[in-house]
Amino acid sequence: MTDQPTLGVSGRLAAAFQASAITPLLALVALLLGLFAVLVTPREEEPQINVTMANVLIPFPGADSTEVQNLVARPAEQVLGQIAGIEHTYSVARPGMALLTVQFQVGVPRTEALVRLYDVLNANQDWLPAGLGTLTPIVKPKGIDDVPVLAVTLWSRDAASALELERVAASMETELKRVPGSREVKTIGGPGQVIAVALDPARLRARGVDLMQLQQALQAANLAMPAGSVANPAGSGLLAVETGEFLKSADDVAELVVGVHAGKPVYLREVATVTPGAGQPKHHVWYTPGGDAGGGAYPAVTVSVTKKPGENAVDVARAARARVDELRNTVIPPGLEATVTRDYGETAAEKANKLIQKLAFATGSVILLVGLALGRREAVIVGGAVILTLTATLFASWAWGFTLNRVSLFALIFSIGILVDDAIVVVENIHRHQQLTPGRPLREIIPVAVDEVGGPTILATLTVIAALLPMAFVSGLMGPYMSPIPINSSLGMALSLAIAFTVTPWLALKLMKSGGHGHAGHDDAAAHEAPQKGIAGALARLFSALLRPFLESARKRWLLLAGILAALMLSVGLAVVQWVVLKMLPFDNKSEFALVVDMPAGSALEDTAAALQAMGAYLVKQPEVRDLQGYAGTASPITFNGLVRQYYLRADAEMGELQVNLVDKAHRDDQSHVIAQRLQPELQRIAAQHGARLKVVEVPPGPPVMSPIVAEVYGPDEAGRQQLAERLAAEWAKHPDIAGIDTTLRDDAPQAFLRIHRARAEALGIPAAVVAQTVAGALSGLDATWLHDGRSKYPVPVRLQLPRSAQVGLDALLALPLRAANGQLVPLSELVRVEQGVIDKPLYTKDLQGVSYVFADVKAGGATPDSPLYGLFGLRGSLQTAALPGTGTVGEYWISQPSDPYRAYAVKWDGEWQVTYETFRDMGAAYGVGLILIYLLVVAQFKSYGTPLVIMAPIPLTIIGVMPGHALLGAPFTATSMIGMIALAGIIVRNSILLVDFIDLQVERGMAFKEAVVQSAAVRAQPIALTGLAAMIGAFFILDDPIFNGLAISLIFGIFVSTLLTLVVIPVLYYAVNRRRLESLQLSSSKE
Repeated sequence: MTDQPTLGVSGRLAAAFQASAITPLLALVALLLGLFAVLVTPREEEPQINVTMANVLIPFPGADSTEVQNLVARPAEQVLGQIAGIEHTYSVARPGMALLTVQFQVGVPRTEALVRLYDVLNANQDWLPAGLGTLTPIVKPKGIDDVPVLAVTLWSRDAASALELERVAASMETELKRVPGSREVKTIGGPGQVIAVALDPARLRARGVDLMQLQQALQAANLAMPAGSVANPAGSGLLAVETGEFLKSADDVAELVVGVHAGKPVYLREVATVTPGAGQPKHHVWYTPGGDAGGGAYPAVTVSVTKKPGENAVDVARAARARVDELRNTVIPPGLEATVTRDYGETAAEKANKLIQKLAFATGSVILLVGLALGRREAVIVGGAVILTLTATLFASWAWGFTLNRVSLFALIFSIGILVDDAIVVVENIHRHQQLTPGRPLREIIPVAVDEVGGPTILATLTVIAALLPMAFVSGLMGPYMSPIPINSSLGMALSLAIAFTVTPWLALKLMKSGGHGHAGHDDAAAHEAPQKGIAGALARLFSALLRPFLESARKRWLLLAGILAALMLSVGLAVVQWVVLKMLPFDNKSEFALVVDMPAGSALEDTAAALQAMGAYLVKQPEVRDLQGYAGTASPITFNGLVRQYYLRADAEMGELQVNLVDKAHRDDQSHVIAQRLQPELQRIAAQHGARLKVVEVPPGPPVMSPIVAEVYGPDEAGRQQLAERLAAEWAKHPDIAGIDTTLRDDAPQAFLRIHRARAEALGIPAAVVAQTVAGALSGLDATWLHDGRSKYPVPVRLQLPRSAQVGLDALLALPLRAANGQLVPLSELVRVEQGVIDKPLYTKDLQGVSYVFADVKAGGATPDSPLYGLFGLRGSLQTAALPGTGTVGEYWISQPSDPYRAYAVKWDGEWQVTYETFRDMGAAYGVGLILIYLLVVAQFKSYGTPLVIMAPIPLTIIGVMPGHALLGAPFTATSMIGMIALAGIIVRNSILLVDFIDLQVERGMAFKEAVVQSAAVRAQPIALTGLAAMIGAFFILDDPIFNGLAISLIFGIFVSTLLTLVVIPVLYYAVNRRRLESLQLSSSKE
């Protein structure tokens, strides 16, 4: 028998599995589990993030903003602050209403968060005293699943009214809710069906009827109820009795007797005009197709569909679209268009299919690379290992709870290059051993070859995992958003290692040609010293010529070090001189963007619609615009961005949005960000003509923020805060590269106060509440009762209200009669006096501190780089310029609010800066933790404190490739670039481990230290180059993605430069550090 070397864990595993019958079964199971995961894993465009917010609305009718803040908002914030897991609490105190927003920490499950919220609210119901005038708090929770995956806009070129469209939409809602996985189906737009009772003050007074009497008459007449039963005279049993009758039509309402005057009944039609139909519009929604030269604004409504948590967005959206198609010409009448204006399921499927295609191409390219380098059989082995690793990783990803989205798929594509490393190293070493010992049977070669690289391969795999896995603990929105990258990559690396030691040896034994059945007693050390031919010989000569000068001259080693340090400093300097711009994430190429418009406070709904339609008329002439939808006085279907910014609360008449949909990416040259920035100047000009403030809002590439640039203004008093915010906005407007400036300050809007003459009203026996209810009902509408027509999906109110024609000025309102205690009618004008003023402004707090906000963005194409960070730094000087006279220096805070806002005014910077800081802070910490873990792993392996420092020395060398690579391609250094940098730490250390381990192994076998150093680079160059090229090829397929190209650039250029340098620097550095010790040991050993 031949003496076999003692095998380690990897060698024993290879020996056990290379001929085991269970190995192919395990491979088949891994393949089937992967196919199962592909079929069942939900697909969506963005990762699922537990970001739960809840709005708590507390009505306080009649109270001004200050009273609402003091009596309701601040105490409510204190109560809500008891909840565990809260990130921030915000409040807005408006006249008559407190709006509180509870933002939970990212990752707190929605159900758990809401249980905590309701528990605290119910346990503290006594914090608002009874009789204060506040109404029951309303809780409106919001989360990622409230973002619609599908939106269908109903419109017609014919004269279809908004009410007709709304009726069709109401019928569609029921049908769409039947779609499996759908959650909420709702309609945006439409005036609502009402029975409008248009009041005529003169006719009311003439017939001796007032508004409260009409309400009571309608409520009393609209009643039906079971009364019991009597014995049936026609036979046995009981006869059920029901009393009363509901109002079922407008005629029933019009013919209702509401009083008696001069001995005759007074019918409702005699004192008011009763009309069935649409209510007075509180919002307008319209649709304009692209290319419409007239910019026609066709009345429209939009039906939106959300999905249940965990459901496949692609399946839900496709099923909903199919249901819409089935409803055409039935529920949706001919001539009515149903245009899909949002389909996140389709975009998710398109993105997933494209990325799966890239994954296949990347895998094929890596296999082709191995085939060219090692041979066809070796390529098949590596390909099989990669495919099994991918399928097993897909199953592990599904089991972990991830969905198939662009981040998880990018993680797999990015991982291709490192998942293949283990298989390449194992197969290449088997291939090399075959060439070195051609007469030895494969069954004996494989365990030895696997065992030789097993230790460093295990260590190298663990170092890559150690580098990547800490990124899974990044906090904030960015952590869970990017978590599929570290987790899927780490799972894949662990699985690839297992497959490399089990399935790969089995495939090698089956597929690789055996060199013969000669005696296996060849000595590996002698084989290494055998004459090298072909590529191996060329590499030996190359590295001998390249390394020996540095090994033999200390001066040249110092020159090499100086050159590397110089290159390192120049590379870092690229960011200093802004040749490489720092940015959180670049914009993706989306199919939509939005215009958010704010008219001056008090603007009429028609003015808002006119401004939006003027912008729309310009937009539809652009060849890239497919269509647009206008929303005046209401919000469009929200996006993830709108969810965080709370656009769903935009319901005032002076607020509006334009949702702009672009043609398919294949039919336009420019990306959506370029288009939006190109159109912005003209849109700003149109907005200025209408006195509007405009923000061009794009779908953010990552976690959204309130605005790219946010200044939170704190200070001792509200008036000073608002004044400072106003001065800041004025200073920012002078900056040529800043756009989209806005504040939370509200313009002065006129308001008429009807002050009640209390003494006169009390003398007449007219309560103040009756006066207030009469005025509110006449202007806003008083829903006195509800129609029971048996056909409507939603209740149809009978609404008492002054007609629109009478709501011009106060004359008709002041003529309304009210009934005194003696039965006489008194006009409202005798009970009130009119005072002119302005609408009370809202008051804001954040975490119990009063605050005002200033928002802005950076213009594209200006002198400031297209990154909000540089725009923010350019605005810092405005703080002191805008400081209020006599208040001293404005404080500046970057991380948190001022602890004492009462001493001086201060600004806390927020927006993209905050997310960037938190992300890079946590990624930097993860990088540091990764380096520590790598050091500990290498110490454990090499049992030395100095050798790990040598092995880790190439990590900074990645910067020499990464930063010039970004500069060369004109790309910003982003969060994904940082992920690439972190991954490079593990990848490059892998190469160092292979080199150092080889040197130690050959020295242990008796080779001269200097010769072992040269041989390490020559022998390990091929697997190092192969694994490096594989990682670069995998990264190449994500180079064209706007968001993840930073990751690709880091990997491609970082691996290219650092791999070349590693093959020189590590051998030279290891020689320089250990020269005296090892050469003296070898000398003493030779003497013995």
